[in-house]
Amino acid sequence: MGIPDPYPTHGHPYMILLFTLLCLHPTTSSATPTNETDSLALLKFKESITNDPAGVLSLWNYSIQFCNWYGITCGRHHQRATTLALQGHKLRGTITPYVGNLTFLTVINLQNNSFYGEIPKEVGHLFRLRHLNLSNNMLGGEIPASLTNCSKLKVIGLSRNKLIGKIPMDLGSLSKLLYFLVAENNLKERIPPFLGNLSFLELFSATFNNLRGKYSKEHRSFEKLIIFRSWIQYAERYGPILFLQFIIYERIRI
Repeated sequence: MGIPDPYPTHGHPYMILLFTLLCLHPTTSSATPTNETDSLALLKFKESITNDPAGVLSLWNYSIQFCNWYGITCGRHHQRATTLALQGHKLRGTITPYVGNLTFLTVINLQNNSFYGEIPKEVGHLFRLRHLNLSNNMLGGEIPASLTNCSKLKVIGLSRNKLIGKIPMDLGSLSKLLYFLVAENNLKERIPPFLGNLSFLELFSATFNNLRGKYSKEHRSFEKLIIFRSWIQYAERYGPILFLQFIIYERIRI
């Protein structure tokens, strides 16, 4: 008598189906992002938009390859999203945490819209990001400290929102930062001393906040022309007084 086959398939339709499914299953469990990851993340971004009066996202669907969607630019070789630029279209909604899956992004420009809610901490996953411009929206919450993971950042534009809390000290590690714009929010605490360590910083704007402090020795290591502007609020006998302090410092060249 022959030895029975431990994995019989002949004459057993159920086993044939099971064998077929196993063959179709991916051979690896790797979660390496792909261009399909970008497509899904962008569709999640679209889902978080509650009002698109100009219809700029109307063609964001599977009938068109996502690199051809309005506001999206992809790399020539890898076909991954490198730019998300939807500024000035009166979009209203939140910024989905799925944006953190767009790991090839170098530019996010969503300024001059009506985004609300918080800046998702998942933005800190975008280690290639160089320009982040979310100015002139209605974003609240705190500036995410996870931005410190975006070590290539050159521009952070968060002006004219509803941000609260303090400027995270961790951002002092962003050594390539050129422009740091947080004017017209509800930030408080002291002007961060780490600004003096950012040798490439050209502009720090924090007008119309509740920041305290003044230009000090910690800021004297600026090596380029700095227009250092901050509203300082303090309480005196007759209530809060706001005054604008302009400081222009230029390194003395010998």
